[in-house]
Amino acid sequence: MIGGGIAGTATAYFLAREGADVTLIEEHDLGTLASGSNAGSLHAQIPHHEFVIEGDAWAKGFAPVIPLMLESIALWQALEKELACDFELALPGGLLVAETEAHLRDIRRKAELEARHGLATEILGPEELKSMAPYISRRMAGAAFCPTEGKINPLIAAPALARAAAGAGVAIRRRTRLEALKADGSHFIARTSKGEIKAQRVVNCAGANAGRIAQMLGFDLDIRGYPIQVNVTEPVAPLVKHLVYFAGEKLTLKQTRHGSLLIGGGWPAQWDSRHQRLAVNPASLFANLKTAVTVVPALTQVHVLRTWPAMVNGTADWRPVLGPLPKMPGFFMCVFPWMGLTAGPASARLVADAVLGRKPPERFAQFFA
Repeated sequence: MIGGGIAGTATAYFLAREGADVTLIEEHDLGTLASGSNAGSLHAQIPHHEFVIEGDAWAKGFAPVIPLMLESIALWQALEKELACDFELALPGGLLVAETEAHLRDIRRKAELEARHGLATEILGPEELKSMAPYISRRMAGAAFCPTEGKINPLIAAPALARAAAGAGVAIRRRTRLEALKADGSHFIARTSKGEIKAQRVVNCAGANAGRIAQMLGFDLDIRGYPIQVNVTEPVAPLVKHLVYFAGEKLTLKQTRHGSLLIGGGWPAQWDSRHQRLAVNPASLFANLKTAVTVVPALTQVHVLRTWPAMVNGTADWRPVLGPLPKMPGFFMCVFPWMGLTAGPASARLVADAVLGRKPPERFAQFFA
């Protein structure tokens, strides 16, 4: 198992609890990259910004992912009980807010497509929006309400999965870099910074590094790392009840149980080539906060405490890359781009089943090679 984020630890857990002998390697520490740096949103909708920019063909290609995200949100709820750990999971619903009638027309088109794939949303007029979410600017023309969406605390959930994997018998090797991987007959040889590992099967859960690792075996996959950033505010009294998006610009906004507001939406961070590390992009910071204040004016009275960059994995079509790769028996992928927190558990369970020789359900077979 390569990668110690949510995908890797969840896949390892599902395999180990059925008796598989699993070794997991992680270059850094567990859950410290995208799995521990994201804003904790649980998504079910087609991302609106991409829906508008990329067009209908893109949206129709992405829409079959919706049932996988819905199943994964339900699995997060089940895991919270199974692992006896409070993930701070809540599903108050998502609000995609429109400022103009043109925004509303796009939202309605998207809702029609989502409904064909099992996701129910309710279109709200300005008065209905005011009643449901009085904190939203009165300038807004309406919204779509998706009751399935919400939030989770990844700083709790990711370590809980790692503990569960270790408790199920997974051998975890932290700070172990994969330097080379080759197929050797019926086995794979992984050369790491801490010695060689011989395995019958390999699962690539390396997120933004998954494409580089697949290249070690001759596969050219369009999986890349994208630097983005997130902002967190001081704790304030309850203000934002829902997971809030904006049809006019990129935004995710929600309030934690402890009162802090998390403001994101995929705004780009920077790569500091001099120090070989991620860095905050001031232009993105300004634009993200300006967007948030446009939607929720009361945020003008709230102080931002911290902004941090993170590297997420992404693909152009946003569709998952799951299961065995062709002509390479025993090598499996478990990558869900952009919204891996939401879909991590369901993706992991599907891949664990594939490793154990089980076929995916028909509704998810298209995501497997």
